[in-house]
Amino acid sequence: MLQRHVVLERKETTTQRKRRLEKCRKKRQEKLAIETEEEKQLRLERRRERYQNETQEQREKRLSADRERKIKARQKQESDHSPQSQALKQMVLSFRVSELHVLLGFAGRNKSGRKQELTQRAIALVEKGCSLPVQIKIREMYRNRIKEPGMSQPHKDINMPVMHRHPGTHLDFGGLKDFNGDYPYRVKMSNQELKPGNTGMGGYPSDGPVGLDYAAPMRSIMPQPPIPVNPDVKLKHLPFYDVLGELMKPSSLIPKNSGRLQETLFVFHLTPQQAQDITMSRDFRPGAKCEYTVQVQLRFCLLETSCEQADTFPSQIQVRVNNKPATLPNVIPTNKPNVEPKRPGRPVDITNLCRLSPTVSNAITVAWAADFTRSFCMAVYLVKKLTSDILLSRLKQFGNRHSDHTKALIKEKLAQDPDSEIATTSLRVSLMCPLGKMRMQIPCRASTCTHLQCFDASTFLMMNERKPTWMCPVCDRPCPYDKLIIDGYFVEIFKQSPSCTDIIFHEDGSWSPMKPQKESPNQVILTPSSKASPTTSQSSASSLPSTLSFSTPDLVEEMNSLIIISSDDDSDYCYTNN
Repeated sequence: MLQRHVVLERKETTTQRKRRLEKCRKKRQEKLAIETEEEKQLRLERRRERYQNETQEQREKRLSADRERKIKARQKQESDHSPQSQALKQMVLSFRVSELHVLLGFAGRNKSGRKQELTQRAIALVEKGCSLPVQIKIREMYRNRIKEPGMSQPHKDINMPVMHRHPGTHLDFGGLKDFNGDYPYRVKMSNQELKPGNTGMGGYPSDGPVGLDYAAPMRSIMPQPPIPVNPDVKLKHLPFYDVLGELMKPSSLIPKNSGRLQETLFVFHLTPQQAQDITMSRDFRPGAKCEYTVQVQLRFCLLETSCEQADTFPSQIQVRVNNKPATLPNVIPTNKPNVEPKRPGRPVDITNLCRLSPTVSNAITVAWAADFTRSFCMAVYLVKKLTSDILLSRLKQFGNRHSDHTKALIKEKLAQDPDSEIATTSLRVSLMCPLGKMRMQIPCRASTCTHLQCFDASTFLMMNERKPTWMCPVCDRPCPYDKLIIDGYFVEIFKQSPSCTDIIFHEDGSWSPMKPQKESPNQVILTPSSKASPTTSQSSASSLPSTLSFSTPDLVEEMNSLIIISSDDDSDYCYTNN
């Protein structure tokens, strides 16, 4: 039986062995992620016993294998980021379908599929460390490609500078797409080669002609400053979340090349206390949803340090956490031509996709469409989710405003200007919430609003808990949570008039309930002012249309809005709309 097992292992190819080991590694990681603290202690105890019982020879063999494994991992990591590996990738990206078929057939890989699949397969071949014959084959195919007619001598244009090759020029095969959809190569030269003695027309070396770098003139004219890796970006505070910790500082999404689609990888870890806080915040009751109160929150914003930034997603963004796709806010559809649909700016909860263990790292892969007019950054936070009831209790504790402030505001609004012919002498305010259409319980408004009309704080917070817009329902202006105040004057009014729905504020800051009026809504009531004499008022009223009628002094107190108009014949009238 042992001999048969050895034979099967010998027949296993290198690729199959890598797949098997990768599958075993993933199973181990999943098992470590879900193990309890008791299982972890038991596993560590067994490991200590095994190490104590091993002989000196076994110990040396184990340590030697660990050293070799670390060396191989380090070499593989260095090879993935080496200039040689990057150059091979750029060569592969410029291959056509026929050339990809030849390369994959030479390496013994599957040749079926579309160009994108073939390119990904070839890139994976290079990243995993292809053999020397495969590297030679890639370079040979690329040399044959650039020797083809039309590749080594591109179409000349009077606006394009001519480049010539100088001995020792370093070729860096970039990722810029040309007009045919392929990837032309770039030419990078050292400062020594660009000396006046070695240059020809246009300041370029003058030997044999090679390919043209279309982006080189633009880069020389407009040099782009480097993008900081960890910029000093501050995101706006979200009222329904308390930040417990910063798992990853705001990090820039840096394009690796000049291509449209970019991809980058971020890694973060959880401390034992953070992993325990997240695990214990879950509702373990039967039938409850798999939701956590303490969450791992992912946020995107513009790379701008001048002010606090709101959540903004890059174009065509895709996020994978530990190789699992993350759910992003739905795209807002648009009917405008040539306008790319956008996602609403909201944080992303990735708690269910994270490995809640301090011994295992979490990887976030972000793919997006690069926008060279603006840059983006990403951050990961540990937050605690709050409810509208918690925010309401905090508002009651810290957001109260004294009634004298509102009285002073009423006097300021109703103060008469002697230079103005029109003056407002009263204000009508409703005690019904414009959101719930019911009598308010906790009247509040934003300190930045200029109106006196309030709305119910509980209804406003519950609506923003479901869909956070934070807009004032009265004036439709921004109404953030930290600007909300509870009006103490309105609270007193609610206590003194439990059944009233409308009130009137007067010039001295006092108020009176507004009684329901029975007159026709289209009727205009004319009342003589205290300034006008009775004879003048009566004579002027007789010349007005029949739709106007005089009001009694008692009706003046019930008017919605009172306006005094001065005419040329020194007769004043008070008009109001019922």
